Amino acid sequence: MKRILSQCRKELAQFRRDRLSLALAFLLPIMTLIIFGFVIRLESKNIPLFIQDFDNSPLSRAYIERLFATNQFEPIHHFKFPLFNSTNKSQAEISNPQEAIDKGLAKAAVIIPPDFSRRIKSDLSTDVQVLVDGTDVNNARIIKNSIQATTIFFLRDSGLQSSFNKIVAHIRLWFNPGRKESLYIVPGLYAVILWIYPSLLTAVAMVREKDKGTILQVYASSLTAEELLLGKGLAYLLIGISEALLITVMSAIIWRLSLAVEPTPLLLGTLIFIIDSVMFGLLIGVRVNNQNSAVQAVALVGFLTALLLSGFIYPLSNIPFPLSLVSAIIPARYYIEITRDAYVRGTGWTGVWFAIIMLIILGFLLFNAARRILKRMQLSD
Repeated sequence: MKRILSQCRKELAQFRRDRLSLALAFLLPIMTLIIFGFVIRLESKNIPLFIQDFDNSPLSRAYIERLFATNQFEPIHHFKFPLFNSTNKSQAEISNPQEAIDKGLAKAAVIIPPDFSRRIKSDLSTDVQVLVDGTDVNNARIIKNSIQATTIFFLRDSGLQSSFNKIVAHIRLWFNPGRKESLYIVPGLYAVILWIYPSLLTAVAMVREKDKGTILQVYASSLTAEELLLGKGLAYLLIGISEALLITVMSAIIWRLSLAVEPTPLLLGTLIFIIDSVMFGLLIGVRVNNQNSAVQAVALVGFLTALLLSGFIYPLSNIPFPLSLVSAIIPARYYIEITRDAYVRGTGWTGVWFAIIMLIILGFLLFNAARRILKRMQLSD
């Protein structure tokens, strides 16, 4: 135990003297939290919508107002746009919705026919043409569904619907009634940040021993592989806990996140997850031979899997086979379940006990793999 504590104190002393490591441990996690927390948005807003109203009646104008009342669209009417040719520069007014979409100035266009009001008042159906930019498939689906739902609501609200549905669904958002995206994005960011930076710091510290040649003294000493790994791991576990406290406080201040359940599952899950992250860094550190390789390995294996295969952005059910099998061994996947339960769902132990068990199993496997590799490298007595 004394050797483990001595190794831990040595690592912490080196860490305090390294400004780059300090920035990597505390400055970059804050920057990552702020950038990802504000930039990633899953709900489309302020979609530029081109309106061409050939009817120009009170009913058509009311329909247009209802479209923009959703706060999803912003109006793009007839406007001037700079056109260039080989001889001179001129200004031309764009009144064609197709041209507005082709030039990327509008993501959708609604064309209201001249007989819109007359046909509706005569209890006849009328066609409203909607053009949608399908470059972004997800955005196109949102635009289509929003315009369809708004049109149905407008007809019912105006008393123009000739027949009513016999089944009306009254929908209630159960866990996040305010539809705050920060409640979904920021707890998921905890997993990405606490997986990348503690593991990166640990891997670089382990490889630095090889670069400086001090690892040879360890190999020739009586210090066992387990003591070396536990000593370094304990130091960066403490650093990882400091990072976790930092991003938790920052999230509470910036996004005003608060727990939906008692914090014990989150505290225990965070501790185990940081241990997994440190063990992953130790495994990378004993496997590669220089710091560049360590950084690339953590970025490629750690960051991409935590970002794409953990359910942080995309649902796990959308991951195709056989990548779905890989996601089953990604620790960030299980920690995201814990954080989102703590901040959104609030089910407590009954909802996250399996995730905590999986984190314990994966941490043990990572440590055992690093121990076996390091033990083969050491000189036998």
